[in-house]
Amino acid sequence: MPNTLDFAELGEGIGDAAAVLRNNAAAAGLDAPVPTCPGWTVRDLVTHQGLVHRWATATVRGEPARPDADVAAEAASAVDLLEWLDDGLVDLLNALASAPADLDVPFFLPDAPPPRQAWTRRQCHETTVHAIDAMAAKLGRAPRASELWVSPALARDGIDELLLGFAPRDKYSPRAAQPCDIAVTTADGIGAWTVTLGPDACTARVGASDTATARITGTARGIYAALWNRGGDWTVSGDTALVQSFRDQLRVTW
Repeated sequence: MPNTLDFAELGEGIGDAAAVLRNNAAAAGLDAPVPTCPGWTVRDLVTHQGLVHRWATATVRGEPARPDADVAAEAASAVDLLEWLDDGLVDLLNALASAPADLDVPFFLPDAPPPRQAWTRRQCHETTVHAIDAMAAKLGRAPRASELWVSPALARDGIDELLLGFAPRDKYSPRAAQPCDIAVTTADGIGAWTVTLGPDACTARVGASDTATARITGTARGIYAALWNRGGDWTVSGDTALVQSFRDQLRVTW
């Protein structure tokens, strides 16, 4: 089980990210392009985030999620799209806060904490990544790691979720022609992982291999943003082509 942040910290992370997303979306304007999501406008970004919040809320409550097309139509007809986003956020936070600690609902990532914690964690990083997108829309470029509000601890948590949860999923599961390792180490000294790639599978574990084919180092914030293809920065040593291939294959989409 991952060493994740606690429930309250993740809930606070959702609220912080939602505020960043909303403020930057308002400043950029709904018709502004989103450089980190080619083909999207801010309107698309806000609609997507509001849809995901509502889907997660339904899942936490054990209810069937509404069809995506119905939610998107509701967003399109909203008098104020940002208020519509706010409504979904409040409902999500209320659902998480009122859920029992032993909540029994499905969750889709492997190596995850219990469902209430897992869904709070997932929505924290979902909202954080899309808040970075909103910053990009306002700036006209991907923000630098030093411009992000994200704490090193929250960034470390997000790296952990991405490497241990998303990377091994069949939907992504990056491959390499020959078995090899990528070591990921934060310069902050708060996290290290090894991703093992091969022709048939991808696995990941906590702790950096001493014999990795490639090594990624950088601040937790820099690695977090870079792994999510939202700018960021890191230093790669060893097989740089392997790291680029891994990054290209691990593109999480809805």
